[in-house]
Amino acid sequence: MSEERIPKRSEVARENTWAIEDIFATDEAWETALEELKKFPERIASYKGRLAESADTLLGYLKMCDEISVACDALGNYAQRKSDEDTAVAKYQSYTGQLMNVYVAINSAGSFETPELIAIPDETLDGFYKANKDLELYRHHLDRIRLKKEHVLSEAEEKLLAMTGEMGNSAENIYGMFADADLKFDDAVDKDGKAHQVTHGSYIPLVKSTDRVLRKSAFESMYKSYGTFRNTCAATLNAQIKAVNFYSQARKYGSSLEAALSANEVPTEVYTNLIKAVHDNMHYMYDYVALRKKLLGVDELHYYDLYTPIVSDFEMKVTFEEAKETVLKALAPMGEEYLAILREGFENRWIDVYENEGKTSGAYSAGARVHPYVLLNHKDTLDCMFTLAHEMGHAIHSYLSNKNQPVVYSDYVIFVAEVASTCNEALLMQYLLAHTDDKKEKAYLINYFLEQFRTTLYRQTMFAEFELKCNEICASGDSLTADTLCEIYGELNKLYFGDGVVLDEDIKMEWARIPHFYYDYYVYQYATGYSAAIALSQRILKEGAPAVKDYIEGFLSGGCSTDPISLLKRAGVDMSTTKPVTDALALFGDLIKQMDELEG
Repeated sequence: MSEERIPKRSEVARENTWAIEDIFATDEAWETALEELKKFPERIASYKGRLAESADTLLGYLKMCDEISVACDALGNYAQRKSDEDTAVAKYQSYTGQLMNVYVAINSAGSFETPELIAIPDETLDGFYKANKDLELYRHHLDRIRLKKEHVLSEAEEKLLAMTGEMGNSAENIYGMFADADLKFDDAVDKDGKAHQVTHGSYIPLVKSTDRVLRKSAFESMYKSYGTFRNTCAATLNAQIKAVNFYSQARKYGSSLEAALSANEVPTEVYTNLIKAVHDNMHYMYDYVALRKKLLGVDELHYYDLYTPIVSDFEMKVTFEEAKETVLKALAPMGEEYLAILREGFENRWIDVYENEGKTSGAYSAGARVHPYVLLNHKDTLDCMFTLAHEMGHAIHSYLSNKNQPVVYSDYVIFVAEVASTCNEALLMQYLLAHTDDKKEKAYLINYFLEQFRTTLYRQTMFAEFELKCNEICASGDSLTADTLCEIYGELNKLYFGDGVVLDEDIKMEWARIPHFYYDYYVYQYATGYSAAIALSQRILKEGAPAVKDYIEGFLSGGCSTDPISLLKRAGVDMSTTKPVTDALALFGDLIKQMDELEG
């Protein structure tokens, strides 16, 4: 691929594009399928008031829901993937809009579903299972819905809550407009006096710079701007967390944490165990901070020194063909069944490889039922090779879940979404470390691995603890002021990084630039998913075939056929305990020692 000019979509070689025609051969076929989908709201309405009528009626409704799911999967994947190929093509943006309109109509027509299912008496439903054995397939699905019974309010109360929906989202919307549209930053200045624009996108590259003057300048620019609006930021976050607590109390949950985690069937102990395990292993982070200070050769380590590579005079160039070959070798411990699926993805155009004009940036995997689709923007770097391993982990997880589960259980919840992808990354890293004798390359790789631990396990857990403390304050009836938020955030930074880092006053405003605090207890899943993935990769490398069998059959093929904690237990990882997190952090400690010996 030429580095001089980004090609147009029409100029990209077919073998480097995904096989979108595997979903619909033509746009006309998509349009015909959309017309068929439009018939479903009327079919759905015919079931209103009848779900408790008989086993056959209930089964007919649930099978129709499966039909809708399959149809929406194909229509949605085609429209969104085509739109992402070139976002300038208005036709496919229109397709996604048309589909959303039908989807809203379907949801509106089916608004009776949950209340009616919850209202069916237990003895009636038990009779249905006996009357029609085919209904047994949906037992777990129905149980999930019926668990909401104690949290569903009267019709009048539900209507009032529904009317507050737009207000409930106001804080997040206000924050998004403020941070993305209105907030501006002063230019950062490097050691030579050259100005560099500071944006949300440029900030991390700037603080990764080897120029310490530039790093400090970018850091101060970022938090000076947020600090100017500290009270506005605090009021917005306070409104968000007050809303979260209002809804949890209205629905009779014991806490906002319980309300948020119940959606994924995750016990609150998983959240609190994560924080406890990290607290018990803070010494590894303090060791890392000391090593970073030593290798950077600075008298004082500041927060703007935490992102710059401690191994900077080494670069790995990896073409896409080399990346595929290396990933195949690295994932050999997963066995031939897994590798066969990986090869199928490589050889049968599951992947859209290179950048083209108008193509969506970044990378993702979309688990279409026909087969997964993986979007990359490959740039011949180590990062891009890890991205390939990561996204193919998602892809194979989706492939196996779709292949082995009925439609109703074929998806998987967010809590486990990052496990398969990160497990692949961990296996790739272990392979690369085991197959190099070059000290510089090994140090470069270990630095990469260490940063994943620091930013994913420690940092995201610190965010999770901050969010929990904020919710507890609001639940007690107090409000979150700028002073309170800065004090909490400063104390947590002191706890998580120790005395080895100077507690810069500016870092106390970092909470204001983290959009995840508006996602309602979301960030902990990065840390738990990473811990589970490290545990799984270690078990696979140590135990071989039995561990692989448990992982593929018990977890990757499980979809949402049971709760996520049970799925992970099938694979040999118990996230209801602190062990996976503790074991992952022990590996972090070993890597710190290896780096110290290499660079000592």
